[in-house]
This record gives sequence, C-alpha cells and structure tokens, in this order.
Amino acid sequence: MDNRVPPRATGPGPRRRDRHGRGMRGPIAPPQVPLAASRAEVFADLVQDSVERLERRWPQLADIDFLVLEVPRLPSGPDAAWSDEAVPLGGTIPAREGRRARVVVYRRPVEIRTKGRDERAALVHEVVVEQVAELLGLTPETVDPRYGED
Repeated sequence: MDNRVPPRATGPGPRRRDRHGRGMRGPIAPPQVPLAASRAEVFADLVQDSVERLERRWPQLADIDFLVLEVPRLPSGPDAAWSDEAVPLGGTIPAREGRRARVVVYRRPVEIRTKGRDERAALVHEVVVEQVAELLGLTPETVDPRYGED
C-alpha cells in the first residue's frame, strides 16, 4: 500500500504561514474596529466629540477651527528661556484678517496627565471648554454649566 502524498508545488509568492500551519493569518483587527485606530486618531475623536457637545449650545463655534497638536512650541525670541511654568494643555489663536480663530489642544501633555479613556475624555472636554471661554471672553461655567462637576 503505497499511499504517498506528492509534494506541494511552491509558488513564487512569499509564504504567509510556516510548514506547521502557524503564523500570521492576516490583520489582527479590521480597519473599522477601534483597535485599528491610532492614539492620535482616538484623541482627535475625543476633541471632536467635545466640540460637538458645545456646538449644540454655541452655534458660533462653527466659525472656529479646532486643532490637535502633539506638543506646544518652545518659546522663541531674544528673551526666550525655559521656565518653571506648567506645560499648557491647550491654547487659542485669535482671528486675524482672512484667518479664523483657532483652539489648539496639545495631545501629549493631556495623555501624560490621564490614565484611562474616560479620564482623558473629561480632561479634553475641560481644556476645550476653557479655551472656548477664553476666546469668547466668557467664564467656563457659562460655556458649559457642567464644567468642574466631573
């Protein structure tokens, strides 16, 4: 009884799995699953969620650009030096001719100060509220009545 299995013909392409049937089969998660989103994308979504919450009450926020930057810039100029001040979590850039006002949230300083997604979302919202209040010349409690309750 000679029941030999002929050897498989190897194709010109790379092997995706080893000879024991183990190895990478494909991507770990499909692109639409949150696992596949980068930390920067998840953070930008948190900022967008916060802005959408505020836009319901303040429609004029549609005229403001909201940006996410990694870290704040170092001070420049002749008197620029390191200081003992805390690293800012956000900032505002007032409107100029031909340019809309901007609110900036710095991702890395916020991420460093938070432990989990819920805590990060709360801090992002707090920063956005504070910066919008500064830009509009209002108190944070006026912009969001629930400010400081979390």
